[in-house]
Amino acid sequence: MNISVIVPAYNEEESLPELEAWIRRVMEEGDFDYEIIFIDDGSTDKTWSVIRNLAKANPKVRGFKFRRNYGKSAALHTGFQAAQGRVVITMDADLQDSPDEIPELYRLIAEEGYDLISGWKKKRHDPLGKTLPSRFFNAVTRFISGIPLHDFNCGLKAYRAEVVKSIEVYGEMHRYIPLLARWAGFTRIGEKVVQHRPRKYGVSKFGVERFIKGFLDLMSITFIGKFGKRPMHFFGALGVLFFVLGFCVLLWLSISKFFFGGYGMTSRPLFFFGILSLIVGTQLFVTGFLAELMTRQAPNRNKYLIEEEVSNRPK
Repeated sequence: MNISVIVPAYNEEESLPELEAWIRRVMEEGDFDYEIIFIDDGSTDKTWSVIRNLAKANPKVRGFKFRRNYGKSAALHTGFQAAQGRVVITMDADLQDSPDEIPELYRLIAEEGYDLISGWKKKRHDPLGKTLPSRFFNAVTRFISGIPLHDFNCGLKAYRAEVVKSIEVYGEMHRYIPLLARWAGFTRIGEKVVQHRPRKYGVSKFGVERFIKGFLDLMSITFIGKFGKRPMHFFGALGVLFFVLGFCVLLWLSISKFFFGGYGMTSRPLFFFGILSLIVGTQLFVTGFLAELMTRQAPNRNKYLIEEEVSNRPK
């Protein structure tokens, strides 16, 4: 199979029929062997009914329905696991991403040798309340990750199949898939300017809390990427630093008292600072040691309750 198109959807009943028809037209014109995977992320409208009808009419359509709203990362993870195409395309369900971009994205992966191509919505049709925080978020992510992409959060991306099968996406990590891919060893990451269309149906699911969660996940993924396999190098180094600092403070106070007739040790604020540094250093060191004994991969981290699966593909 050439292409798997993965579309997470949350309350997008109006846009899905038009999106499916648009993708189908592009695929047929390009003579691609393809599949479309819709993931209903716990919608409260008729999104799942629409997906079931689309699957009945088009055997290239597959659908998954979550019992509740898990989030975009969970939907993408499920789609990644189910995808069978050698190139995987992700796009949003709100018709703001153009399926006409798919052939060129496919060519960049299949012919140019890229592992991942991220879309760049250079000209956006969103309000300032969404674009300004997005620019700030992208600037911070570029600085921390070192990956020179302009739009980490663009839903329109293309991947070599090996990439999506090798990474784990959860929380708000879908924003940092390029970073996850690079740390997994896929370094051929490119960017393509893509068309961004005004929202035609429904309302945006954007909220400020997403950036707060996204920033926390960025800190988490940065730590995991650098120290996930060697947590002792982080906690142990900090622990030793605090312990040595506290030991030196207490040693100096002891020498000052017993050899130079200094004031009582326990009456000085510096004494309590030294004791605190010893305790904190010991705790950090023990934390690093215990972290070395634990596996980072929780067994149930990516188990989601799928209520129903629909596929009209011949077996």
